[in-house]
Amino acid sequence: PAAASADGDSRLMGKGSSLQEPRFNYYGAEAAAPDLSDDELPHVIEIYDFPPDFRTEDLLRVFCSYQKKGFDIKWVDDTHALGIFSSPVAARDALSTKHLMVKTRPLSQGTRAAKAKARAYADFLQPAKERPETSAALARRLVIGALGVRSNQTRAQREAERKKLQEARERKRLENKQREDAWEGRE
Repeated sequence: PAAASADGDSRLMGKGSSLQEPRFNYYGAEAAAPDLSDDELPHVIEIYDFPPDFRTEDLLRVFCSYQKKGFDIKWVDDTHALGIFSSPVAARDALSTKHLMVKTRPLSQGTRAAKAKARAYADFLQPAKERPETSAALARRLVIGALGVRSNQTRAQREAERKKLQEARERKRLENKQREDAWEGRE
């Protein structure tokens, strides 16, 4: 019986038959590049073609005019980085500016690695915001309390600091009230 089946198989694969080529070749498949439209992360651009020995400080120096408005850098590799701006307008402005040491392009035209990095870190690539104004008053009070030493601040300095904090609280309360009034339709 085993010999009969072997003869049957040879009849099926006779001289006139041929193997059918597969319709899809999965072995040679490459992963598709992530599709990042300009609408998805319009405030992010790719910075490329700069010397491999550049550091973060060097790139920050190139884009120093955007730092006050908010600008951050995420590295892709030695010669590619993502520039995160505070708004799409600032990103378009940076794209239109010519720099001597770096080149820029929209993320949608970027390399596969830059797009993959942007996709992976999309939650962290939110528009860069200016750091809020801070005061060392709380830190100073905690350190002085922990060490048990007397403060070397004069009474006038403490009062000025207290007044500044009170003004900041009042300004924040007013901004929240204005935002709430705008949502409620009040004037």
